[in-house]
Amino acid sequence: MGYTLVEKVIAQRIGHGVKAGDFVIVPVDLILAHEGTGPLAIDRFGELGKERLAATTLLFLDHAAPPPRKELANVQKRLRAFAALMGAHLFETGSGICHQIVAEQWAKPGQIIIGADSHTCTAGALGAFATGMGSTDVAAAMALGETWLRIPETFRIEIKGRLPPMVLAKDIILRLIGLLRADGAIYKALEFGGPVVEGMSVEERMTLCNMAVEAGAKAGLCAADEVTRRFLENHGRGRDYMPLSSDPDASYERLIELDVSDLSPQVALPHFVDNVRSIEEVNGIPIDQVFIGACTNGRLADLRAAASILKGRKVHPRVRLLVGPASRRVYLDALREGLIQAFVEAGAIILPPGCGACVGVHQGILGDGERCLSTQNRNFRGRMGNPEGEIFLASPATAAATAVSGKITDPRMADC
Repeated sequence: MGYTLVEKVIAQRIGHGVKAGDFVIVPVDLILAHEGTGPLAIDRFGELGKERLAATTLLFLDHAAPPPRKELANVQKRLRAFAALMGAHLFETGSGICHQIVAEQWAKPGQIIIGADSHTCTAGALGAFATGMGSTDVAAAMALGETWLRIPETFRIEIKGRLPPMVLAKDIILRLIGLLRADGAIYKALEFGGPVVEGMSVEERMTLCNMAVEAGAKAGLCAADEVTRRFLENHGRGRDYMPLSSDPDASYERLIELDVSDLSPQVALPHFVDNVRSIEEVNGIPIDQVFIGACTNGRLADLRAAASILKGRKVHPRVRLLVGPASRRVYLDALREGLIQAFVEAGAIILPPGCGACVGVHQGILGDGERCLSTQNRNFRGRMGNPEGEIFLASPATAAATAVSGKITDPRMADC
């Protein structure tokens, strides 16, 4: 019997055969934490009495970038000191979101990546087994260079057909979460494949893998192929590439086939990610704020999709439009392409690379009763800093169309 992608990654790293359900101890190639989760990891690491890190560790100052309060500034100060003492790689405020930087600079096919953040699974787009863990488990891996886990069963998500114009990867994953529900894939691996995924960029695949956890999944993965190779080469890391895919005779717990040829733009309504509706059901709901960014949709392809709608138009006078590039590299590329100019001329506010608006730490907190349509991955009550606000999730194209009209709008409409 052949291997699923998760089984193959783990088998190659530990040097012997495995199957779903096995408990294994695996070496960890990469560890990440940020100022929201890093302090507890540092505390637990200190309790273990270790004097050095046993695995490559990345620390990010991205959730409050720059910090809006002295308490958060002091947390960041502490992470800086730990990184300097222990030799961890520190990414300062303004560098960008941890998951984006991991994909740009660090992740490679076949790695085991763990992070003290649930959206660590984003790196699965490059053929890695990447998963979020609690800060205590992350601290143990920092000290030991390994972790234990149960190998998850896999759902194969076969995506076929042809995506209609202005329907994006975000719409696919929202549709899938609506079908599976928030608890439909608890501790499973979602292996994305099929003709549509094969034709996607790594950026688009990252959107799929990023939101696998919103269905309860342990990880989301895509095969490492020529698209992966080109992505790594474009980021100066061609040597990190190796082909990696599941076997034709792999055994899956479930096969889900999605034909996206007739897929409409999708919107998740408050206050649950799986509360998904097609755009036709929610057109016309007034919106006060639009946010384009986050680790889900702050990449260059996302900004291009939004700018294609916003260029030459103005943001509705009732709407605040926030745009946050996912990393400094994305910001610079967007500047070079004229995307930032298009956003500013349309009336947008450009945020520094980071997570602020998404997590409600600062930069875009909602007022009581206000509605935000956002490209982020979660819309739980209070997620953007106010439990009296409402968050709708959608693609960058839907977000841009909504910013222009002042209400949830189908980006396929010519008069948006």
